[in-house]
Amino acid sequence: MASTLRLCQTSQCRPRQLIQSANFTRKYATGAKNETLNWPTYLAIRKGKRRWEMAATIPCVLLGFGGGVAYFGSLEMDATKPIMGIDPMFVYGFATVGCAGLGYLMGPTIGAACWRITHRRTMKLIEERDREFYKRIVKNRADPTAQSATNPVPDFYGEKIGSLHQYRQWLRDQSRYRKKAGWLAE
Repeated sequence: MASTLRLCQTSQCRPRQLIQSANFTRKYATGAKNETLNWPTYLAIRKGKRRWEMAATIPCVLLGFGGGVAYFGSLEMDATKPIMGIDPMFVYGFATVGCAGLGYLMGPTIGAACWRITHRRTMKLIEERDREFYKRIVKNRADPTAQSATNPVPDFYGEKIGSLHQYRQWLRDQSRYRKKAGWLAE
């Protein structure tokens, strides 16, 4: 294993060596029953999932906007007949932008579903780590009752955590917020 780690520090890593160097246990790599997934690997997987969600958002927004333009652009407008007292051009324009907004909301859902399809074999391990991760998030996050518009809780759900370094930074931010909120409450 040490030789694998040494080899992977060079730029010529093979996929099998990457799996072992990413601290998957040998049990996971061979498919044994006692599978585990360590934290750096889990956080890297989470980061990849977030990227899939964001990547799926772009085509969904474009499809939503295109669908809105196609539908509302084909409707006949009569400026003498307002819709709820508003010019039809504005109503159809807002409806088209609303279709793009709907695409923006559906993009992460579609991206997550596609990601789950491509990662079916490891979902059990990932879901197990998800439960542990969210327990840690709930335990360590700051109390949101002291937040205001000028002093919001930083990343309350821990969505942007994608590495151990970012997790440690998140913990420091939560601690800093607790101190700041406690000082403001006095």
